[in-house]
Amino acid sequence: MLELVDTAFLITAFVTLFVIIDPIGTAPLFVALTQGMDARKRRAIGLRACVIAALLLAFFGVAGEDFLAFIGISMPAFQIAGGILLFLTALDMLFDRRTQRRAGHADEGSGAQADDPSVFPLAMPLIAGPGAMASMVLLIGETGRSAQGMALVTGVMLVVILLVFIAFLLAVPIERMLRRTGTMVMTRLFGLLLAALSVQFVLNGATAIGILPEVSGGL
Repeated sequence: MLELVDTAFLITAFVTLFVIIDPIGTAPLFVALTQGMDARKRRAIGLRACVIAALLLAFFGVAGEDFLAFIGISMPAFQIAGGILLFLTALDMLFDRRTQRRAGHADEGSGAQADDPSVFPLAMPLIAGPGAMASMVLLIGETGRSAQGMALVTGVMLVVILLVFIAFLLAVPIERMLRRTGTMVMTRLFGLLLAALSVQFVLNGATAIGILPEVSGGL
C-alpha cells in the first residue's frame, strides 16, 4: 500500500498509461477522423472524446476490482491476465500491427458517426481501450486500493489524457515532424517498455498467489 507518494510508482504508472493510450499514435487518427472540419469543431470533438475517455477510465479504475470480485475473479488472476493482455499489445506495437487495427476502428467510425467521432471510435476504443482499462485496475490494485492510491493513479491518468488532448491540437505538426520513420521508432520503443511492464504485472500476480517468492523491484 502506498502510504507516501512513491515517485517510482508514479513514473511507472505514467509510462504504463502513456504507452497504452499512446497520445502520439492516436493523433494521426484524430486528423483522419476530423478531416475537413474547422479548427473549432476539431477542438470540441477532441475535448469531448478526452472527457468521456477520462470518465470511463476513472470509473473502471475505481469500481473495476469490485466488479471483478462480484463475478468471482481474484486480483492476482486479473494481474496475470492483464499482464498477458498488455504483452500482446506490446507485440502488436513491436510488429506494427496496432496501427493497422486502430486504422480499422477509424474506418468503422467514419461512416455512421462521421460528423461526431468523439464517442466512437475516439473515446473508445482508441483512448479508453481494453488495455487502458486493465491498466487502471492493475495500477490501483498495486496501491492497495487506498484513497490516496486511487487519487494518484487517477491524477496520472488525467495527465496522460491531457497530453492526448494536446496531441490532438498539435496533430498535424506532430505528424509532419515525426513522419513515418519517426513514428515507427517511437512505437517500437514504447512497445519494448510495455513488454517489460507487462511481464512485471504477471510476476506480481504469480507472487501474490505464492507461485513465485517475493522479490524486490515490483510495481
